Amino acid sequence: MTKLIDYFTKYKSSHSQIKEIKSNREKAKAFLEFKLIFKRETINVFLILIGISSASFGLKSFLLPNNFIDGGITGISLLLSKLCAINLPILIVILNIPFILIGYRQIGKNFVFKTSFGIIALALCLLIFDFPILTADKLLVSVFGGFFMGVGIGLAMRGGGVIDGTEIMAISLSKKTGLTIGDIILLFNVVIFSFAAWLLSLETALYSILAYLCASRTVDFIIEGIEEYTGVTIISAKNEKIRLMITENLGRGVTIYKGSRGYGKTGNKKDDIDILYSVITRLEVAKLNAEIEKIDPSAFVIMNSIKDTKGGMIKKRIQHLKK
Repeated sequence: MTKLIDYFTKYKSSHSQIKEIKSNREKAKAFLEFKLIFKRETINVFLILIGISSASFGLKSFLLPNNFIDGGITGISLLLSKLCAINLPILIVILNIPFILIGYRQIGKNFVFKTSFGIIALALCLLIFDFPILTADKLLVSVFGGFFMGVGIGLAMRGGGVIDGTEIMAISLSKKTGLTIGDIILLFNVVIFSFAAWLLSLETALYSILAYLCASRTVDFIIEGIEEYTGVTIISAKNEKIRLMITENLGRGVTIYKGSRGYGKTGNKKDDIDILYSVITRLEVAKLNAEIEKIDPSAFVIMNSIKDTKGGMIKKRIQHLKK
């Protein structure tokens, strides 16, 4: 009986210790998750703030003083402020409210919070801060005004929000129609610039379109990255030599898929083969093709564009290559 009591006591104490260890592990895990989320959200807020500063600079230093407009809800706000003499920051907030409500239903609370924060902060920035007027040259205004607007929109999107409700509207309509998000935004902006040509002048509308195109291209660079990536799939009988060339000469990672031949130059020939897959920059495509040509001129190579990557070795070399 005494032994049984001792055993029960030990079991109970060990069980409580196990529960305590599990509890400590859960706390540590929760704290680590909190740190990661806090770090990520801090970076996101910083990106949105920098984006707002850039967009405000583009508007007040370039577009507004020269009576140019932009696309999207910001473009409508600019157009109405010129025609009705209503304060631009107020229009930006009011016109974006319906799209924020749509985003709440379609996308989620986190996105809507960041978008609301971005739009209100943009309006306040335009209302409070003064920026110097740098040039009156219409071409420079279009190019650099569009550039700074594009940087602002792109950084805000990088931060997980938007500073213009057009994207939210496009997401919502794309689900109900057969059009893509890009098609809807394009059609929306065609209408805006058509009204600008009618109400302001054709020249102003054309320069505004140029500014919009510069902004769109800048957004692409910010979102997708200046460095474009290419995914390469290589099927070759000399796959091991090619693998070593990619890892040792180019310093890139390689993934090996197990595959089987079906039909090729030699006809029906079913046997196992390793299929290589790697991601490189566009600047390395020519070098890779040249090296593959040296090893196996008959290798089958497939290339496709990649918008962005995360993790892996694409943004870093193998360590021993740096030494």
